[in-house]
Amino acid sequence: MISRRNFLKIGASLAAVPVLSHLTGTYTLFAQEMSSDLIKNGEVMTGAHWGVLKITLKDGKIVDSKPAYTTSTIPNSLQVNTADMVYKSRVKYPMVRKSYLENPDNPKSALRGSEEFVRVSYEDAIKLVARELKKTRQQKGSESIFAGAYGWKSVGNVHNSRILLHRFMNLSGGFTGTLGDYSTGASQVIMPHVLGSIGVYEQQTSWPVVLQHSDVVVIWGANPISTLKISWQIDDGQAFAYLEKLKQSGKKIIIIDPRRSETARYFDQATWISPLPNTDVAMMLGMAHHLYSNNKVNKEFLDTYTFGFDKFKSYLLGKEDGIEKNVAWASKICKISEKIIKELAELFFDKRTFIMSGWGMQRAHHGEQPHWALVTLASMIGQIGQPGGGFSLGHHYSGAGVPTRKGAAIGGMNAASLGFFDKDGKFVGTKAADAGENNTGESWKQKVSASSFPVARISDALLNPGKTIQHNGKNITYPDIDFIYWVGGNPFSHHQDTNTLVKAWKKPRTVVVNSIYWTPTAKMADIVFPTTSQYERNDIAMIGDYSKHGIAPMKQVVAKQNEARDDYQIFCDLCLAYAGKELFNAYTDNGKKEMDWIEEYYNTAYNTILKTPQLITDMKPFKEFWATNKPVTFSSTMESEEFIKFKDFIEDPILQPLGTPSGLIEIYSETIAKMNYDDCRAYPSWFEPAEWLGMKNKPAEFHMISAHPHDRLHSQQNQTSLRDSYAVAGHEPIYINTKDAAKKGIKSGDVVRVFNKRGEILAGAVVTNDIMEGVVNIYEGVWYDPEKPGVSGSICKNGSPNLLTLDIPTSKLANGNISHTALVNIEKFKGSKKPLTAFTAPKGA
Repeated sequence: MISRRNFLKIGASLAAVPVLSHLTGTYTLFAQEMSSDLIKNGEVMTGAHWGVLKITLKDGKIVDSKPAYTTSTIPNSLQVNTADMVYKSRVKYPMVRKSYLENPDNPKSALRGSEEFVRVSYEDAIKLVARELKKTRQQKGSESIFAGAYGWKSVGNVHNSRILLHRFMNLSGGFTGTLGDYSTGASQVIMPHVLGSIGVYEQQTSWPVVLQHSDVVVIWGANPISTLKISWQIDDGQAFAYLEKLKQSGKKIIIIDPRRSETARYFDQATWISPLPNTDVAMMLGMAHHLYSNNKVNKEFLDTYTFGFDKFKSYLLGKEDGIEKNVAWASKICKISEKIIKELAELFFDKRTFIMSGWGMQRAHHGEQPHWALVTLASMIGQIGQPGGGFSLGHHYSGAGVPTRKGAAIGGMNAASLGFFDKDGKFVGTKAADAGENNTGESWKQKVSASSFPVARISDALLNPGKTIQHNGKNITYPDIDFIYWVGGNPFSHHQDTNTLVKAWKKPRTVVVNSIYWTPTAKMADIVFPTTSQYERNDIAMIGDYSKHGIAPMKQVVAKQNEARDDYQIFCDLCLAYAGKELFNAYTDNGKKEMDWIEEYYNTAYNTILKTPQLITDMKPFKEFWATNKPVTFSSTMESEEFIKFKDFIEDPILQPLGTPSGLIEIYSETIAKMNYDDCRAYPSWFEPAEWLGMKNKPAEFHMISAHPHDRLHSQQNQTSLRDSYAVAGHEPIYINTKDAAKKGIKSGDVVRVFNKRGEILAGAVVTNDIMEGVVNIYEGVWYDPEKPGVSGSICKNGSPNLLTLDIPTSKLANGNISHTALVNIEKFKGSKKPLTAFTAPKGA
C-alpha cells in the first residue's frame, strides 16, 4: 500500500498544476455535461456498429435491446446485449499503477500488468497525465509520444475517440502515429500499385447486378454471414437481405475456405472446396496456367486493359525459375485435386462468374500476393467491368454492394493541425510563424513531429528504437517511444505474438489508456481513465458505410456510469491542464460542447438537402429531428442500383484510366520492380510461408487459423452474456476435425492445451467435420487472460489465439500482419482448473 505520507506528497505535487474547467470557468473544479432529457421508462432509439437499436428502459436501467427494424430472417446476435455493454466489466474510477503514482520518474515499468492500481481523483489524474506528457516532450521530443490508438472505436462522429486523441496530440505538439490497419494491411498497400486505388474500402458492384447477371458466385476466403453483422459506422441491415436472395436464386455458389464456415452452412447447397491455409495463390496460379495452356484467355482484355502480362506469363510458364506453375504443381501445394482445379478454371471462364474475396487470405505471410493473383486471374477471364462478372474485395464488409443512396453526409471531428508554442510555453496557434522569433532569429516553438510506422510493427518499434525498416519503397526509422496513449482499441487482443507485446509494452516510461472496460490493454496501463460507452452520451452518425442509407440520432440512453467521462471531456481538460485556455479554445473551437457539434454537423447536411430539392428525404430541421428521435433516410437511384465496379474504365480506358502509372491494371509493376525486394516480386507469385502444413520440418502439427468471430466484433462483447452460448468448459472454443481429435484422444467439451514456441493457451474442444484435417480454428478477439498477470510466457486461461501467432511482416512492401500463418500443437489438458479472470477488475480496482 502507498503510505499516507507519500500519497499526500504526490497530491501536493499535482496541486501545483493549474486547471481550468471549461464548464465552470474557474480554476477549481472539473465538471462534465449532464443530459437533462434522459427518460426513466420507455424506449430510446440509437445506433451501434451492429445496427439501429431500440433500447427499453425501466427505472433508468436498460432491460432490453433489439433491432429497430429488420430486413431479413438472418439473426444478429450482437444486437441484444446492450445492458451488458453498459454494466459489465466497467472501469469505474480513475486509476494509477502504484509504483507510477509513487514516482513517475522511476515507475518500475517491469511491474506493469502485475502491480496493483490505486484510485485517484479525476482532477489528479488529469494533472498527472498533462505533467508527464509535457515532461516527455521536453526530454525526448514529440516523436517519443505514441498515440496510434488503432481499433474499432465506438460509433459516433463527435465522440470518435481516436480522432479526439489525435486532435489533442497534434495541437499540443505532435506525436508518432501508425500506417495502415490489421484488417487489410497487405492489400491496401499492394492494390494501389495494381488497381490505382485501395480497393478494399470502396463500394463494390451492386447486389442487384450480381443477382440479375451472375451465373456463378464464388465466396473465396470470406464469411459474410458473420462479418456482415457489423459496419464501421451504423450498420444498415440491408446486406443480409441480399444474401437471402442469393440463396433463393438457384445460382451456383462455390465456397473456398479451409473450414465450412457459418456462410458455407447457410448456403447448404453450395460446393465447399478446402485448400490448405495460405495456399490460395498456388491454386490461382494453377488455374491461370490451365486457362493459358488451353487458350481460354481473353487476350483482347489483357491487351487493352492490363500492363505486363507477358512478364507474368514468363513466370507462370517457369521461364524465370524453372518451375512451371501448372495444375500438378498447384495441386501438390494446395491439396485440391488437379481435376477440381481444372474444372473451376473452366467454369469461371465459361460462365459469368463473380468472385467475392475475403481479407483473411491477405493476413498471411506474403499477403500482398493473393489479391494480386486474384485480379490477374480475373483479368485473364476478362469479365471485369461486365454485369455480374469480375471480382470484389469487399462484399463481406460493412454492406458493400448495397446500392448507395442519394443524400447528404454527416461530417465529424478532425485531427487538427500541429500546434506551436512560444518561448514561455504558451500555445500560439497552428502556424510556426505565430510563435515569433528569439534574438538569434530562430523560431520559438516546441519541437513538433508527425511520424508514423506500420501498425502491425508495434512490438518491433517499441523493442528496437532507431531500427530502420523498408516499407513500400521508403525507409522508416522507429522513434524511441517513451509515452503511449491508447483509446478506442484493445491491442492485447488483436496484435500478434502477445508474449512479445508484453515485453515491448514495458519499455516506455508511461502508458495511459482511456477505456470503458477492464480490457487486457487497460490492465497493462499506468494510468486509466474510465470513459463512457456510446449509450451514455449524445452523438450522431451515418447509417451504412457505402449505402449512405441515412442519418441516425444517437441519444444518450442512460446516465454516465460511476465516474466515467466522455473522451471529449477528458481531452478538453487535458488541454486546460497542459497549456491553458488558448489550447482549450483551439481544441473545442471556442468552447463547443457535444450538442453544438452534433447540431453543426446535422445542419451542414440539412443545408445540402435544402440546396438540392430533387433529393427525396424525410430530413427535418435539427430540433425536430432530435426531438423525434428517429433516423432520416435517403433513396437510392437507378444509377446506384446498376453500379458495376470498373465499368467506366472498361468503357473508356483513355478518358477513365485507373490511378496506376500506366492507367491500366498492372499485372506487372515497374514501381515495385524498382524496389528490388526479395519477398515481393514485380508480379503476383508464390512464396512459401514461414509456417505451413507443406513445409518439410514443421515446428508444430496443426495450422491454426483465427477467423473473425461469429458472436463478437473482434474483442467487443467478449464480456457479455453472449459468451455463455459459445464458451466450452469456460474457455474459448477450438474447432478440430473429427479424425484429428480421435488421434489425440480429444472429445467435444474437453479442455485442451494449444501451444507452440511462442506461447500456450487453454481452449474448449469442439470436434467437427466442418474443418479440414490438419487445421484448427480459434476465433480472434479473445480477451487475453494470463495466469500470471503481466508476465510474458504465462498461459492464457481464456484462450486468445494471438499468443500463438507470428509477429513478422507480410513483406517489406506492406508490413502487414500475418495472423493466419501459424502452426500449433494441441493436447488434452491434464492440469487443475484455472479460474477465469479476464473480465474482472485488477488488484486495487
